Amino acid sequence: MKRAKLDLFMSLSRQKSVQILIFIGILYIVLVSLEVPFVFKTVSQEGIGGGPQFIPQNEELNLEEEQESPIRPALDFRRLPSNTSTTANDDSKPERRIQEFTHPLSTFNFDGAANSTQILKSAKEAYSLGRQLWDDLSSKSWEDGNSLNPAAALDKKNRTKEEASSSSCPHSIWMAGDEFWEKKGRLMVLPCGLTLGSHITIVGKPKKAHAEHETRISLLRDGQYVMVSQFMMELQGLKAVDGEDPPRILHFNPRLKGDWSGKPVIEQNTCYRMQWGTSQRCEGWKSRVDEETVDGQVKCEKWIRDNDNHSEETKASWWLNRLIGRTTKVSFDWPFPFAEDKLFVLTVSAGLEGYHVNVDGRHVTSFPYRTGFALEDATGLTLNGDIDIHYIVAASLPTSHPSFAPQRHLDMSPIWKAPPLPDRPVDLFVGILSAGNHFAERMAVRKSWMQHMLIKSANVVARFFVALHPRKEVNVELMKEAEFFGDMVMVPYMDHYDLVVLKTVAICEYGVRKAAAKYIMKCDDDTFVRVETVLKEANKMPENRSLYIGNINYYHKPLRSGKWAVTYEEWPEEVYPPYANGPGYILSSDIANFIVSGFEKQKLRLFKMEDVSMGMWVEKFNSSRTVDYVHSLKFCQFGCIEDYYTAHYQSPRQMICMWHKLQQLGKPQCCNMR
Repeated sequence: MKRAKLDLFMSLSRQKSVQILIFIGILYIVLVSLEVPFVFKTVSQEGIGGGPQFIPQNEELNLEEEQESPIRPALDFRRLPSNTSTTANDDSKPERRIQEFTHPLSTFNFDGAANSTQILKSAKEAYSLGRQLWDDLSSKSWEDGNSLNPAAALDKKNRTKEEASSSSCPHSIWMAGDEFWEKKGRLMVLPCGLTLGSHITIVGKPKKAHAEHETRISLLRDGQYVMVSQFMMELQGLKAVDGEDPPRILHFNPRLKGDWSGKPVIEQNTCYRMQWGTSQRCEGWKSRVDEETVDGQVKCEKWIRDNDNHSEETKASWWLNRLIGRTTKVSFDWPFPFAEDKLFVLTVSAGLEGYHVNVDGRHVTSFPYRTGFALEDATGLTLNGDIDIHYIVAASLPTSHPSFAPQRHLDMSPIWKAPPLPDRPVDLFVGILSAGNHFAERMAVRKSWMQHMLIKSANVVARFFVALHPRKEVNVELMKEAEFFGDMVMVPYMDHYDLVVLKTVAICEYGVRKAAAKYIMKCDDDTFVRVETVLKEANKMPENRSLYIGNINYYHKPLRSGKWAVTYEEWPEEVYPPYANGPGYILSSDIANFIVSGFEKQKLRLFKMEDVSMGMWVEKFNSSRTVDYVHSLKFCQFGCIEDYYTAHYQSPRQMICMWHKLQQLGKPQCCNMR
């Protein structure tokens, strides 16, 4: 009886389930029939828009603009409708994105620059040249239809380049010494870099020592000299920035004579953006047993350190051991692997964990790979110093072209697009200074700290500020990049270091007039920013206070010689005003607004060093309203420190590494090893 009731209950349940499913199916069909016409209607109305344009200020716009929030200040920026891309996560209504291509300095008047400072004269010339280049690029690139689908166009271009260059990646390269010194300018080009198992063999002979009165490897007093014999072998990468040396992926420096220690040593290191890492010195002592190895090899092998080619065991110890009958292990003592005027065969091989150096068939040293460099980045071999080269052979090289071209660093995925600018004031606006060809640096920022929830939710807004590049092909890629990601502001002048200060003014204008931000932060594209911590630091101060936060220099004197020399015409005073180091500082919006207003009225003094200029402007503002100067070493100027707020000189791979550590460990940790 119970079983019959149970069967009846189950049959009724099945009937109800079938009825519910039928009802859901009918409802789904009705909704789809209503939704499809709406989608087609929306797409037809929006269309596939054109690319960015350079619009003069006095030209009227016949474009539909988004409504402004009543609390946002009136804007002088022009907006253009951007292309809408449909993805799996998109809603049925296409997203309206505020176009970031427009020129933030377009409202500024350069007419009075002819009789003004040298910087304003240069700015006027660069602005005029940049506008011509922008007009030329806009008319040609969009006529070709490249803006319709930048990701597809970029991918097609890269595939064409890769197919065309596949034949230019030889498996091995051979070069005689005469050709290396005279014809190739002491450089062997490795077109496609290195790969696992690649090796380079050098047959050469160190020259005899010569006297030097000025050397960086020894400490000398006036009038003293030292006998020096050394040479440098370097694996170098592509030159990333104009005016800077290319990155040194491996710096191998045997010092036969002349080192400050008085002994022959081998020093190895890396250098990125002209900042050297921590050197690894091999001084004749074998690496400790507890020290990490590289593919099972020690970092430093042992060699004889004294000059009479005997073991380091003293004679007294040797006689004592014989008297007490202590047996010793038989060991082979090798001399320093290089000798003056003696032929050697050196082989550098790329292992799984690092580079290995063998000399005359014997392992000498191993150097672990450092975060920030990859094997494919090693596109050149250079040799300098006291050495004669006989032959160089590079073998087991990659036969396919790696992705080291700047534009290949771009990951054209919708997940890296910036959120649209909100129609409300934001807590913090971060303006990031970037050079035109810094594709990899910008992509690393997008994949690291720009993924913070405060930025993804648009409570904090971050934008790159980029000026035009001298190379047209770079500018074409820039326009495509900016259109796709929506996080770039193009400043329409030809880029130059002395005009970086104009980008800083543009950041202030965008922050107060476009983003209506409470605080404005300026940083560089190789600066890692802890967004939440930086905002908390600013919010510690009382409301309605004028703030200037950063790593502040007090009583800093201008350099009158060297690369960063400042003439008395440029800066007649003996000290600079207090200023925060350029890689990262924060302003309150009232100071930023004061700067923009002063620039528009041509009452703002400009200086080629943008961080010093900011210190001048803040000091002038401070004369009428009190500014709270907040100094913190955690806005790190050089590299990274414990519990940093910002970290400077971080390579793209270091940026990703630091972001992963911050996410996984929940606390900041540096990735100092390159």
